[in-house]
Amino acid sequence: MMGQHYWVTFYEDRNFMGRSWDCMGDCSDMHSYMSRCHSCRVHSGCFMVYDQANYMGNSYFMRRGEYGDYMNMFGWNNCIRSCRWIPMYRGNYRMRIYDRNDFGGQMHEFMDDCDNCMDRYRMNGCMSCHVMDGHWLMYEQPHYRGRMWYFGPGEYRNFMNMGWGNMRFMSMRRVMDSWY
Repeated sequence: MMGQHYWVTFYEDRNFMGRSWDCMGDCSDMHSYMSRCHSCRVHSGCFMVYDQANYMGNSYFMRRGEYGDYMNMFGWNNCIRSCRWIPMYRGNYRMRIYDRNDFGGQMHEFMDDCDNCMDRYRMNGCMSCHVMDGHWLMYEQPHYRGRMWYFGPGEYRNFMNMGWGNMRFMSMRRVMDSWY
């Protein structure tokens, strides 16, 4: 193990075969290091991986473990093209979600996971949010299903302007330090 670094090894072929490349942080375009990626091992830390360069396209959360055939696991047609590490966080979690763009409409503050916004708050989804503390994963369907996106501390005023179309998030969960 390489100290306290975040570390993932990407492989060109399934089942950890072919050329490999060790990554210890964010990478906006893996094409510079390898032409394709079909498996990986997360040695430490948590990462979001994306099927397009510049952290775009479909995304998936990976924590320590082996992913010998992630394309079948995730149902992807494309291989990993970029990755972003998620810093470990210990402390309180806090996020405000809004059912309209630009922090408009109904607002609710979260400090823990929510498996269904509709059931808990009679809210039809989240269209903007402000993450004050912690790191969060948000899902397009209740019960942490469907496509997911990572949100670190910051303001997210309009999901449509972020290239997600008319996306409405229906559940959210904290990225906990025990996942590292």
